[in-house]
Amino acid sequence: MDRENTLFLDLKDGRVVIELRPDLAPKHVARIKELVRQGYYDGLKFHRVIPGFMAQTGCPQGTGMGGSGQKLEAEFSKEKHVRGTCSMARAANPNSADSQFFIMFDRAPHLDNQYSIWGQVVEGLDLVDNIKKGAASRNGSVEDPDCIVKLTVAADVEE
Repeated sequence: MDRENTLFLDLKDGRVVIELRPDLAPKHVARIKELVRQGYYDGLKFHRVIPGFMAQTGCPQGTGMGGSGQKLEAEFSKEKHVRGTCSMARAANPNSADSQFFIMFDRAPHLDNQYSIWGQVVEGLDLVDNIKKGAASRNGSVEDPDCIVKLTVAADVEE
């Protein structure tokens, strides 16, 4: 494991290990690591969770409308959105990704070449499956959502 390019996502049920993909999205990986090292994601809600699709987090307001204030240029790749893929959320503008991201529950070909993939869950996908789901009638909006307990770069964690 390359600890500098591995994230530990601590959830209520345990630790998820995410392998970062700087080969696909170097600017996104660098920005995510910067935010992680600032503690930006700690305590943030999984505000939009759609069963069979994805779990989204990274909004400081917990509404899906906020971010860190620093937009990123798209880094689309030929990589596919499959189970465990970590990818950036964005608005209609391809260059509007900021701090929000999602983790895929399943394959979603309609997202391929449309969103910047920056990582892959390599351990703990069953814990991601346990994230509280939202109502389909409310576009996945979650009542009393689960939160990120802590998100850290593995190189910064003593084990």
